Amino acid sequence: MSTSPLYFLAGILTGPPVKLLFRLRATGKEHLPAEGGFVLSPNHLSNLDPWPLGLPLFPHRQIRFMAKIELFRSPLWPMLRFGGAFPVRRGEGDTVAIETAIRLAQEGEVVAIFPEGTRRRKGLVKKHRARPHTGAARVALEARVPLIPAAISGTDRITRLGPLRVAYGPAVELDDLRDRDVREAAQVGTDRLMAAIANLEKTL
Repeated sequence: MSTSPLYFLAGILTGPPVKLLFRLRATGKEHLPAEGGFVLSPNHLSNLDPWPLGLPLFPHRQIRFMAKIELFRSPLWPMLRFGGAFPVRRGEGDTVAIETAIRLAQEGEVVAIFPEGTRRRKGLVKKHRARPHTGAARVALEARVPLIPAAISGTDRITRLGPLRVAYGPAVELDDLRDRDVREAAQVGTDRLMAAIANLEKTL
C-alpha cells in the first residue's frame, strides 16, 4: 500500500540524517514481501523502534503499528494517526485493536506488532522477561499473511549516537498451525517467532 503524505514527508526529512548520523544498516530485506500485507514483529527496546524498523521499507511501504491509547489523548495524536499508528488498550486483551490489525493486514498493509508488549528494562535478565504476547502470531494466522521476524539494536542508546541496526528474517512457518485451535496455534507460532527474533539479535 502507498504511504500517507505525512509519512512520506517524515521519511524524506529523517531518512538521510538517520542513515548518516546513526549509521542505520538493515539486513535481510530480501525476506520482506514486495506486495501484500504481512505482520512485522521485532524485539522492543525503545519507543523509537518503529522509526528504524520502517525506514528500510521507505518509500514503497508504510508500517502500521499499535500505540497505547494514552498517547492518543496527548498532543501527539495527529502525528500518531498520520504516522500509521492505531490505539490499543494494553493489558486488557483489546479485541478491537487485534481486529483492526487483521483487517489492515488483509488490506495489504504492513502491521508491526511487538510481541514483548512493552520495552525491555535495562539489565533485565532474559529468563525473567514477561511471557510474550501472542497477538502477532494470531493476527498473521487469522489474516492468513506472512509473519516476518525482525531484530533491532541501538534505539536504547540513541543519545550516544550509536549505530542503529535492523535485521529481517524469513517468514515464521505457520501453515501447519492453521487447522489447530486458535489459542494453541497462536502460542506455538509465538514460540517460533521469539526463537527467530533471538537468532536475529545474535547477528546484530
